Amino acid sequence: MDPGLWGVGEQTAVLQGGFLLAARLAQPRPLRELRKAEWARVGPPVTDALQEIGARCPSPLQHSRWKREAVAIVWAKVLLPEPPTASLDQGWEEDDFFSVGRMIPEVNHTVLFELVKALGEPRLFVQLLLVLPQDVGRSELEHLVEYIASETSPSDTRFFLDVWWEVMKHKEEQEDKTISAFSTLIHQHGCESSLDDGLQPPKRFKGDPGSLNDPPAATSLLMVLVEGLKQTYRSITQPRMRCYALANLVELLSVFTELEPESSPLPVAEYLYKVSFVVSLWNSDTESQFHHSGLDEKVKEAERSMSLLSMAKLSCEELFVGLAFLCSLLHAWGEELQDTLNSSEGLCYESYRLLDTLTTLGKNLVCFSETRDLGENETHVMLELTQLTKDLLKENSASLKSKDLGTSLVSSVAMTIIEQQLDRHMEMCSIFASEKTWVFSKDWVDCLVKNKALFQKPELVLKLLETLVNFAMSCQDKEAQELQVQVTKAVVECYTELPLADKNKVISGVLASWGGPGLFLKLQIVMEEFQEDLNVTFNQITKSVSDEGLTRAVASVARLMLLYPEATVKHICNLAVINLGAHHFLAQILCSFPALNFLETHDDPGKPCSLVVRCLEEAVWGRLSTVREEEQFLEFLAFLLQPSSAAPLVTPAEVTKAFVLPYLKSDSTQIELSLQILSKVLGVQSCSEEHWIKSCHPFPLLLSLCKLLDGYTKYWHQPKDQFFPSLETKDLILNILCQLCEVVRPETAPSPELWVQSLAWLHRKVASLDWTIGLRLKKLYGDHFKNEVPATLFEICMLPEDKWTSQPLPAYGPGSGLLAWMECCCVSTALRETMLVLLTVNVDNPEEVNLFSKGFLVALIQVLPWCSHSEWKRLMHVVENLLRREVLHVPYTLEYVQFMPLLNLRPFACYLQFSVLFLRGFQLLCSSSCSTWLPAEAWLHVVQLYCSSLTDLLGSVKSVAGSPSHPGEDGASTQEVSFICIQMFCHLLHVAAMLPEKGCSEPLVVVALEILSQYEAFSSADRSPSTTLRRANERHFLESVTDVSDQALRSTLLQKLGKLGACSAEEPA
Repeated sequence: MDPGLWGVGEQTAVLQGGFLLAARLAQPRPLRELRKAEWARVGPPVTDALQEIGARCPSPLQHSRWKREAVAIVWAKVLLPEPPTASLDQGWEEDDFFSVGRMIPEVNHTVLFELVKALGEPRLFVQLLLVLPQDVGRSELEHLVEYIASETSPSDTRFFLDVWWEVMKHKEEQEDKTISAFSTLIHQHGCESSLDDGLQPPKRFKGDPGSLNDPPAATSLLMVLVEGLKQTYRSITQPRMRCYALANLVELLSVFTELEPESSPLPVAEYLYKVSFVVSLWNSDTESQFHHSGLDEKVKEAERSMSLLSMAKLSCEELFVGLAFLCSLLHAWGEELQDTLNSSEGLCYESYRLLDTLTTLGKNLVCFSETRDLGENETHVMLELTQLTKDLLKENSASLKSKDLGTSLVSSVAMTIIEQQLDRHMEMCSIFASEKTWVFSKDWVDCLVKNKALFQKPELVLKLLETLVNFAMSCQDKEAQELQVQVTKAVVECYTELPLADKNKVISGVLASWGGPGLFLKLQIVMEEFQEDLNVTFNQITKSVSDEGLTRAVASVARLMLLYPEATVKHICNLAVINLGAHHFLAQILCSFPALNFLETHDDPGKPCSLVVRCLEEAVWGRLSTVREEEQFLEFLAFLLQPSSAAPLVTPAEVTKAFVLPYLKSDSTQIELSLQILSKVLGVQSCSEEHWIKSCHPFPLLLSLCKLLDGYTKYWHQPKDQFFPSLETKDLILNILCQLCEVVRPETAPSPELWVQSLAWLHRKVASLDWTIGLRLKKLYGDHFKNEVPATLFEICMLPEDKWTSQPLPAYGPGSGLLAWMECCCVSTALRETMLVLLTVNVDNPEEVNLFSKGFLVALIQVLPWCSHSEWKRLMHVVENLLRREVLHVPYTLEYVQFMPLLNLRPFACYLQFSVLFLRGFQLLCSSSCSTWLPAEAWLHVVQLYCSSLTDLLGSVKSVAGSPSHPGEDGASTQEVSFICIQMFCHLLHVAAMLPEKGCSEPLVVVALEILSQYEAFSSADRSPSTTLRRANERHFLESVTDVSDQALRSTLLQKLGKLGACSAEEPA
């Protein structure tokens, strides 16, 4: 215990003086024997002393604290006996209360009770009472009842009822130091109340259990109070006090018994009305003790009375004792009560409480009767009390709701609850934020600004924003504008303090209420300042792109998202495309706001559209001017589809519908980008059992891709003024078609019947396109349709008729079977392998092999210009396979061999034949008979395919030969590779010389330099004695470069040869 609480000071001395004067007035009897009737004569010095101390206290808080100390000192003096003389010296040292206790004469309960009455502090009395040991507390309350029951005055009745009411309103809370010290003092001394105080010891009331089986403290106290009312009710004559007594009893029986059902608290609006109603009663009732109190104190007290906590439950027996007593009181006082409640003076607080508690009791009685199995006597009590309650309320219940409290009072009460942070103040914030009749008064704005911290909840921020927008739309004058600015600032500050998850809740609410424009079109201040905020924020963000700055950047952008979501998203999308390398960081920022995954309806509620997708369309799509911007857009979109640690902001279906389906037409300038997007989204796994592709019209999508592929059969003959995707895009389309055939399965159709109908529809549409397209759809078709191919294919292949069928195609006349076979090889790797297996060539018949080889070369040249890179690689595999099986005969001529090379060329035979095959092909392609077959722009593509194959050949040769630094015995492998490089180089120069058009030199230069570099590496590694002679012989072929007509190619190669020392002559002028 803090000894300072019981210290001797100026106030203690004044109090001591008052008690000494009182003791003198009480003579010849001591104060410990003071009678109730003597207080009026003896008490004034004590009350005067208390008034003097109060006047000296510099603040109401200190005055209140001194009242607590005074009552605690007197009560402790009552409870603690004087120590024997022998223990005086010890008391000074060990007892903290000793000094102050010795200053006050011995007193009894009369002094204590009258002192508390004089101070008007029933709440303080209850606070001290409830910290006493259980038996002492009950005994002290019994003393009070005995005291009140004797010579009962109106002030006694008021004090008793106030104490009762305070017991029921009491809540466990942090104890005041004085109360805590008092409790510690009494518990330490383990005292029993003094009996030598002029009062007889209180009798045990009927039904009180013995001390060995004491009930819970709170329950026993409640029954003491009920018994006290039984002893004093005849002395209660004033109508107001009767209402007070009945209200206390009814409240006790409603809340502190099993009558109270498990129920939710009052709706907050009703709760506010009741608190305001009570405050209004105290405002108008001059007799109320709270009439002169400030609004804060009235609201606090009214709220205390609205939220009673059931600290204990009376037993069922005690309940029915109480109900029977209530019946008797209602019978005894009923008529007078009706007159009081119906009087023209209206309700006072006590009568209001009675009506309110009776209303609650009536409901509880009905509920209790319906759910309990009651005895005859109990049922009789319940029915009688229910009827009495109904009769009393019949004419008076309307008065509880008839009073118009006025907007000003209710709003003031609400704001007081918020500012004082009383019970349910957070619920009150909800009403405060949305009640249209209160908003934007000066007090309302001040309350909001002062209590911003309480409004840092997403639901409250949203309500405030809605209120703010409504006000801004209805009030446009200058004063309203100033208030709007002030409130907007406060609300945005509340929003800024929210965690990110709650900010997203607010953004979701803003989008749901006002769509993409958010607050921009609603608030003048946002219109005026947003663009500058946007620019400043993103200037700072783009200058400090880092993972560390992500949190800070998200916090900055969150404010913009609140004010104008649509513009903020568009700005991020635009920056992600034009700012090099910033797209990933900006995508992370955007994905921090899952609230943006918002569907707009606009004019068509049946077709919602993603906000983010629309922003991408309007801010970026159609404005991508460079390949880099397209690449950043693709990567940005991919991140939004599959962020690393957040929910996707856009779905594959939304992206497909916006950026793919409208542009799958061959003349669309955005088709290539659309196809890249489609390829990306097809790689996104479906999050549900039903694949997203189902919502994107999969069969029309497939048909569009098929039509695009069909367009490539006429690729080199398309009108020059008509856009068509490049041949490089053909591979992308083929990959997409393959992916779609994987994901479009029978499960994506609503029913098996519809699946079959859709397949039949697609098959019918594809029938008019190039026949190879049907083969590409085989995985989709399954066993529903056979492979349909030209009839001539059956002439060179053993095709099983249960899976293959012929169709008449005019373009495929006699001798075209090998062309059809080669086109089948281009379709897929699996079909290529099937074609190689099914090919029928009799290798034992030289004439058939020669005819096949010549036909193969012609077919290869026919297919070459239309091949994509992947198709051409498949054909190269076919050539290698046929060469190794010796089905394809490609004789190697000695055009570029001066002497018979005595080398082991067998391991490299295939590659030499490859090179010669390409040369023969170009000889045919560049011949006069084919001179007009290809347009000028086709030659570059053909050369690119040729050069890619030469690069692959060089890689294969090197892998067979190994590293030039580790040659075989006698340097054999280096000589073979050098020979092969010379041959390939000469073949390439031969092809270059035949090409009819310029503009093809770039790929040729690259491959030629690559060949020469490989030649240089292996030739330099050759350490054989004949190296010098061999190089001299090879010089003749290397110098043939001077025959090349292409100036760029010739000059580059001469420069390279000069470094090799293979050509000493300068290029002729």
